[in-house]
Amino acid sequence: GFTLIELMVTLVIIAIIAAIAIPAYRQSVIKGNRRAAQSVLLEIVNREQQYFTANRVYADVATLGYQLPPEVDANYDLPADGIDLGNPAPPPPGFTVTLTATGSQASDGDLSIDSLGTKTPEEKW
Repeated sequence: GFTLIELMVTLVIIAIIAAIAIPAYRQSVIKGNRRAAQSVLLEIVNREQQYFTANRVYADVATLGYQLPPEVDANYDLPADGIDLGNPAPPPPGFTVTLTATGSQASDGDLSIDSLGTKTPEEKW
């Protein structure tokens, strides 16, 4: 049989492994969700460029008609004002797309990209 000491040593080892593995797993899930959101942002930028080529203006969220995939929608939100069509003083026009992190992803922060390809926050890309 097993002694109480052996059983306690086994439990301590399992606790130490769990204390290391669970936070690492959570960070891995957050990074995976972020990568999916980044892929969606790049797809939206591509659609904006196609829309601009056809219509000579950029589209807002409603006009673009883009729906977030379910795996991204669970962790990020594309609000109605998620595509800022701020036109700088000198042409050409521009846009910024922002995905707002929600739920367990909120600790990771929002992601955005503009028409010039500037990605923020830089350390998340």
